[in-house]
Amino acid sequence: MTRLLTRRRFLIGSTLTASALGLTGCDGLAEDGTVQSVIRMAERLTMGTQRLLIGDTALAREFRPEDLSPTFRANGTTMPDGAEYQALLAGGFTQWQLQIGGLVEHPASLSLAALKAMPARTQITRHDCVEGWSAIGQWTGVPLGAVLKAAGLKKEARYIVLHCADEYEKTLDGSGWYYESIDLVDAFHPQTLLAYAMNGRDLEVAHGAPLRLRVERQLGYKQAKYLMRIEAVADLAAFYGGNGGFWEDRGYEWYAGI
Repeated sequence: MTRLLTRRRFLIGSTLTASALGLTGCDGLAEDGTVQSVIRMAERLTMGTQRLLIGDTALAREFRPEDLSPTFRANGTTMPDGAEYQALLAGGFTQWQLQIGGLVEHPASLSLAALKAMPARTQITRHDCVEGWSAIGQWTGVPLGAVLKAAGLKKEARYIVLHCADEYEKTLDGSGWYYESIDLVDAFHPQTLLAYAMNGRDLEVAHGAPLRLRVERQLGYKQAKYLMRIEAVADLAAFYGGNGGFWEDRGYEWYAGI
């Protein structure tokens, strides 16, 4: 975890002091437009520097089967309690459909069976949580890039927004729906998967059944679970708090590269 902490210190320390601008910083700083603009500028600098150094297509380290962690903690929600998700779960997800829309030429609804029929990729990678723990797991799924190519992105598309079934900590601001977003560089990265299996078995509910994102070069909160809808967009400002993700709307970095 030393590398992760060092990167996070760099992001904040390159602009203002870490004590003033940590992820748990005070509300006054969070609401200050000047402070927020400086943070966003530092984040863009960090993303640009990292991608310049390692390249857009460099792979996250992959491990061997003997390296699998004996236990793999679940991050975030472990059981969405919404009526729609509970009904889908009760039916074994046979009625679940992943909606593909937004700035695409061919909107689609894909069943779990249809996704499993597409060419798959399996990879063994390390999940790094912002809380400080890591675990190695095996993931199988469809490359997100393949799904987007089939949908046909329009030229205006710049980001992919992932909408989830978990209404996470609704009392925080009245919305609470978990969502995440990535840009097209990460969306088309060969290790970015719409994963439906973990360690050779269908995803358990705690790990995001029936489908979750794996974007292996970013921290765990970017690995959105319980996917329901994918939307190609030109801008992130119209979604919830406008920062591109549930935790990002609450002060986390949008680009959580490692």
